[in-house]
Amino acid sequence: MRIAYLTGRYPGISHTFIMREVRALRALGVQVDTFSIWPTDRSLLLAQADSEEFETTYTLLPPRPWDALRAHLSALLTRPGRYLTTARRAAALRQPGLRGWGLAATWMLETVVLWHHCRLRSVTHVHAHLNGSAPTIALLLTTFASDAERGGQAWTWSMTVHGPSEFYDTANEQLAEKVRAATFVVCISDFARSQLMGLVEQRHWSKLHVVHCGVDPTVFAPAQQAPAGAAESGKLRILNVGRLVPVKGHAVLIEAIGDLRARGVDADLTIVGDGPARLELEELIARADLTGHVRLAGAVGQDDILALYRCADVFCMTSFAEGVPVVLMEAMAQEIPVLAPSIMGIPELIEDGVNGLLTRPARADQVADALARLAGSVELRATLGRRARQSVVTEFAIDRSARQLHDIFNAHIGGSS
Repeated sequence: MRIAYLTGRYPGISHTFIMREVRALRALGVQVDTFSIWPTDRSLLLAQADSEEFETTYTLLPPRPWDALRAHLSALLTRPGRYLTTARRAAALRQPGLRGWGLAATWMLETVVLWHHCRLRSVTHVHAHLNGSAPTIALLLTTFASDAERGGQAWTWSMTVHGPSEFYDTANEQLAEKVRAATFVVCISDFARSQLMGLVEQRHWSKLHVVHCGVDPTVFAPAQQAPAGAAESGKLRILNVGRLVPVKGHAVLIEAIGDLRARGVDADLTIVGDGPARLELEELIARADLTGHVRLAGAVGQDDILALYRCADVFCMTSFAEGVPVVLMEAMAQEIPVLAPSIMGIPELIEDGVNGLLTRPARADQVADALARLAGSVELRATLGRRARQSVVTEFAIDRSARQLHDIFNAHIGGSS
């Protein structure tokens, strides 16, 4: 079986779960060719695996003039009717305004180039990850390339829906039409599946499959010894990993740390990640007089992230919207107790009081209460950590997810790609 994976930017520093998925599928014998709409900035290739995937990924933009010319001449000469049909469909999918027309023209450019390269590789199924242009181009590719109704080759496509961003503006995303047009849709949570079920007719529900993202429990294994400095009495080391953007709720977590320290709990926080909210967070940390206790570590690659996990007593997330966060899985696999908001897909990963703790969203007081509870009980932290790892090994291991995906691909497209 040979398929193509298409994403907006691959490999991506905040989307390592896609690379894990690709590599796990390859380990099962699936040939996966990777395509990216835009190239990743080389400065963001922070791990060896990132560089390896970057070198073998074909990027559609900016266009390579000779590739684009050759692909479009071939398309116009061999499939002029399909070319016009696809252009009309691209126009129908566009957003209003001049920018919408420009985007539709870009989709057409990318679609035909992708068709050309898939044809050279004998690939007839494209799987798109995340929202934006990738699933639109996969849909248009099938519109252009498939000859099934004339007894020829059937081209198919699918997508993985993560949430929450796909659900913010489903009309402009044309999400319902994409679900109807896709051969099948992978949802990373029951929550995501429920959102799609509310958009489309019941006859399409059978094509919606739930497959969790996963991590490798052998890579994210518990530390064999206590982190350096762990013997320091009373110190609670808290870790957060996430892009510095408002939706990640870092301001709530910083407020909770201030509350926690005001109660006399000695706690330090390390936030891993970078983004446009960095300056605002630095100012917030300074105003709260937490400069010595909250550290913004910047972006860290997968080759270095384990060292930071292994210095943590607790992993805490305070996002306002999430799918099923892979960073929570990474922490849980290492038996680090986790604290997160009870939103969207998170309760499918964390059962409150069993393998982690949940709070209401955006409640700094509840976050501080839960952190104080964890700080006061080494036994509670150890119990939650052990159960957390068991949950990941049982339900959120990448090998398990890849086998599920393999079975879905095989059921829908079999040996046709």
